[in-house]
Amino acid sequence: MPPLGKPPGKPFPQRGGIFFRLLFLMFFMVLLFLVYLVRHPLLGLAGGFWVVDEAPQYSDAIVILGDDNYFGDRAARAAELFKAGLAPRVIASGRYLRPYASIAELEEHDLTDRGVPAGAIVRLAHHAENTREESAAISQLIAARGWKRILLVTSNYHTRRSRYICAREFPPGTILRVVAARDPVYDPHNWWRDRTGLKIFGHEAIGMLVAMWELRHSDVQTSDSADAYAYPTVAGLYHAVTVRVYR
Repeated sequence: MPPLGKPPGKPFPQRGGIFFRLLFLMFFMVLLFLVYLVRHPLLGLAGGFWVVDEAPQYSDAIVILGDDNYFGDRAARAAELFKAGLAPRVIASGRYLRPYASIAELEEHDLTDRGVPAGAIVRLAHHAENTREESAAISQLIAARGWKRILLVTSNYHTRRSRYICAREFPPGTILRVVAARDPVYDPHNWWRDRTGLKIFGHEAIGMLVAMWELRHSDVQTSDSADAYAYPTVAGLYHAVTVRVYR
């Protein structure tokens, strides 16, 4: 016989369960409120995740990845590094726009306008449609020339994905450093405030996932060891180095 006051076949209400569900809901609402309060710092951290800007060291070549922006900021950053004496040559990499014209030519023009001698520029025009294909074309060039130390210059938002890809596509033993060029359309601290920043952030997120999938069986082949850049010293001073420029 069921206890007095209990309908047949129905358990007593679990008051403790209702209390804990209410407590969890209150905790969740407080957590959402706290996340809302710190949303700007969190979004800034997310935007800054895509930016890799390593200290430049003396290298065999500076490489500009193609599709520079309207202002030529990648070329401008590469020219700064060249004029600082960090490499004897700059590789202007870019895809063909027409059978007779390429982005590499535009980059070459930007470099000479910023004081880089024409004899120090290596133009690399190719048919690559994405960063992975472009890195493969660059890899063939640096392997053929025997260059081991590379400074890679690209837009700030593009640096992490570029490093991930090039570290797996460049020849084994290449010493790779990635340097970020400013880009006025992507501010890592305020990217969510305009449509262009949102598009760039989403594009990099999807592009990184695609790169990770496509290169899932590829191991890192490059190094960024600072020791590899050091020159033999005498009495604690670096030797002066004279480098001839070849095209």
